Amino acid sequence: MDLTKTPPRSVRSPWQGIVQLGRAIDKGKAKAHGNLGEYHYNCPMDQAVFGFLGIDADALLERIRTAGGDAEIEAFTRPFVAKKSAAEIENWNREWLNHAPETPEKQAYFQELLRSIDPSRADVTTWVDLLDLEEGREVPQRAATIA
Repeated sequence: MDLTKTPPRSVRSPWQGIVQLGRAIDKGKAKAHGNLGEYHYNCPMDQAVFGFLGIDADALLERIRTAGGDAEIEAFTRPFVAKKSAAEIENWNREWLNHAPETPEKQAYFQELLRSIDPSRADVTTWVDLLDLEEGREVPQRAATIA
């Protein structure tokens, strides 16, 4: 995985049914191979999914470094995912995909980033949509929310 050439997968792309986890693993692969670019492994978004699952970021990174492929990485993450019920996973995915800035400071930062990416997109209100937009993925137009 070379994140100096292409972005990691979208937050929306699940790994073993968990959103954000695949993206974190992509960044781990890039870090392990020295191709992380401007991305950050174990950023706050990665930390959130690791916290939800109880995964140690350093242990996962070491597994990624030594793995012979995705099957070995999946074998490492599977027990953590298996501890979560279908309802817990569904709730995590729904909440994470709708995660928006939580404080006035984070909202101001979010708006600053959005203006630099596409100031015409007042409908973009979640971190997932902002990342997809920044990385060139299609983000459907939605009715703008009045703040």
